[in-house]
Amino acid sequence: MFDRLISYLDSIHARDPAPRSRWEILFYPGVLALGLHRVAHWLFEAEMFFLARMVNHFSRFLTAIDIHPGAKIGKNFFIDHGFTVIGETAEIGDNVTIYQCVTLGGTNPTNGVGGKRHPTLMDNVIIGSGAQIIGPITVGERARVGANAVVTDNVPDGATMIGLKARSTLVPADEWLREFIPYGTPCDDPCEEGPGRDCIEKLERDLADLRAEMAALRNNLPTPDTAAPVPVAKRKTGTKA
Repeated sequence: MFDRLISYLDSIHARDPAPRSRWEILFYPGVLALGLHRVAHWLFEAEMFFLARMVNHFSRFLTAIDIHPGAKIGKNFFIDHGFTVIGETAEIGDNVTIYQCVTLGGTNPTNGVGGKRHPTLMDNVIIGSGAQIIGPITVGERARVGANAVVTDNVPDGATMIGLKARSTLVPADEWLREFIPYGTPCDDPCEEGPGRDCIEKLERDLADLRAEMAALRNNLPTPDTAAPVPVAKRKTGTKA
């Protein structure tokens, strides 16, 4: 058990360069929340629902992270910072990373019967801060969800989801094979592609062209010092007969 704890803390240090020691990681809110969730989930599985809820509420008060006792969580799960909500029927695989203010939320069943209402995250998924993963969908292995994205459909393996409503972008093979991408979102092409950015770039080009035309017109206008004098019309004079 001690070896498993050391391995877990080391897996967090591999994803977060901030801590100086394992002791520091041990007091991370995400680590405390996960430890208390293990207790709450054991009580939930034993059908001691009231006690499970008590542990859940204490954990939420202590860490600002709300994990329903019924949620199933795999190995090396890391919540970096707090204010995260994970629903009852959520399932999380191994080596998953979630940043702050993420919701793994449910949808209201149309038949009124509770069932699988929350997302399933496969192994090595990374969820960026503020993302909302809603409904009984599956986020594929090694997929990434960018900050503030809203995902309501299944996510293919290795895809990066961005936007409102989130759309899939192609990820190069060298990015897909990397073990870990901080914040779940690369800083170059996958997030820069898309009609929104193209529209902004086109507007910026048009604005630059207009500015260049205005500058050229100003250069062609004469200044008051160099302007030619306006000729004065000659007065007509009559001749005497």
